[in-house]
Amino acid sequence: MFVRIVQVFALLNILLLAGLLYVWGTNWWQLRSKHTLGLVLFGTFLLFENAAAAYLFIMDPALSAWITNEQQVPPVAQQTLAGLRLLEFGGLSFLTWVTWD
Repeated sequence: MFVRIVQVFALLNILLLAGLLYVWGTNWWQLRSKHTLGLVLFGTFLLFENAAAAYLFIMDPALSAWITNEQQVPPVAQQTLAGLRLLEFGGLSFLTWVTWD
């Protein structure tokens, strides 16, 4: 169950980051400021991190089979991974709301 949360929220984070990068990229293209460039780079790095997580936890057969096995991976590790994805989603949701407002 906790692994499914990691998988779903990695994909949701990618969607939020795509929207943020669209706005930040447009702003950088118009303004050419270091602040907007920093936001674009931050969003790009975070997008790559979430894309790697989505690939590893959803598509990679070795890791996805291992991480879902509660005999090999303690539930506290799965809960921590899920909690970190949820916290990241919360932060990105707030950032998206602030950006699009």
